[in-house]
Amino acid sequence: MQYRKLGSSDLEVSEISLGSWLTYSGGVEADATRACTEAALDAGINFFDTANVYGQGAAETAWGEILSAHPRDSYILATKVYFPMSDDPADQGLTPAQIAKQIDASLTRLKTDHVDLYQAHRFDPTVPIEDTVEAFRKVVEQGKARYVGFSEWTPEQIQAGIDIAGPDLFVSSQPQYSMLWQAPEAQVFGLCADNGISQIVWSPLAQGVLTGKYKPGQPVPEGSRFASADMAVSQDLVYSDATLEAVQRLVPIAEEAGMSLPTLALAWILRRTEVASAITGASRPEQVHSNAAASGATLSADVLAAVDRALGDAPVTEPTLAPAARTGVKHR
Repeated sequence: MQYRKLGSSDLEVSEISLGSWLTYSGGVEADATRACTEAALDAGINFFDTANVYGQGAAETAWGEILSAHPRDSYILATKVYFPMSDDPADQGLTPAQIAKQIDASLTRLKTDHVDLYQAHRFDPTVPIEDTVEAFRKVVEQGKARYVGFSEWTPEQIQAGIDIAGPDLFVSSQPQYSMLWQAPEAQVFGLCADNGISQIVWSPLAQGVLTGKYKPGQPVPEGSRFASADMAVSQDLVYSDATLEAVQRLVPIAEEAGMSLPTLALAWILRRTEVASAITGASRPEQVHSNAAASGATLSADVLAAVDRALGDAPVTEPTLAPAARTGVKHR
C-alpha cells in the first residue's frame, strides 16, 4: 500500500480507502463488516470514510465497535454531516447547532474523542457560509476534529468557502469520480489543488459497473447493486447498453496490462496527483485485497490512450447519484 498527503494536512492516507455507505450501514452482516475492516487494516489501508446518515448511525456504530480495538493512531477516521438524521426538519443541514450536535453524536458512536476529518456531506445554501465555516472551525478548535473537508461542492461553493475560511481550514474534497464520471477534472481538481485541497473520491468503480459484471443486453444480475429499486436513478444514467459495451471494451485492455478491470479503473483514478485516495466498498475480504492491489499500479501512455478510445462517448453527463443543493451560496 502506498500513501499520499491529504491536502495541506499532516495526514498520510492510503491510496485505497474503505467506505461504509451501502455495506456497513446494514447492507452486510456484522461478521462481514468486521472481516472486511480487519482485511483493510491487514492490507495497509489506514483511511476509513463514513457518515452519520449511513444507516442512521449504524455504520459509525459498527466501526466504533471494531476500530476502537485498535490503537487510535493506527487509522485515519473520516465522517460527515448534512443529511437528515430524524423526521425533525431542524435535524439536518449545516447550521452551527446541527454541526455541534452531530459531531458529538458521531464521536459517541465511533467511540473516539476525535475524528481526523469532518466533512460537509453537501453544501447547505440555506445557511450563511460564514456560519458554517465558523462552526467547523470551532469543532477543530475544540479538538473534536483535526481537519475539515467537503463533499460535492460546486466550484462556486468551494471558492466561497475558501474566501471565508482562508487557506488552512479545508484540506479535502470528496466528489464522485470515475472513468464514467469525469466532470470534477474540469474545474474542481484545479481549484482545489491551487488551495492545498486534495480529492478523496467516491464511487471510483461507478457503483460496480466498472467491475465488468454487468453485461450489455443481459438482465441485471440477481442480488447485485443495480437489482435494487433504490438504485433506479443510477440505472437510468449508467446502466445502458452503450455504457456497458464501452466497459466491456476495457476488459482486454486490462488483461493486456496484466490487471483486473477494477484494478485498471482504480489505477486510472490514481493517475491524477490531485487524488489522495479512492474510496472503495467491499462486502467480502477478498474484495478489499483486490481493491488494495491497485495501489502503486501505473498505467502507460499507451494504456491510457487505449482507455480513452474504448470509452469514446461513454462517460455519462450526470453523476450516478445527483448531489443535493448543487447551486447557491448564502451570505450574512
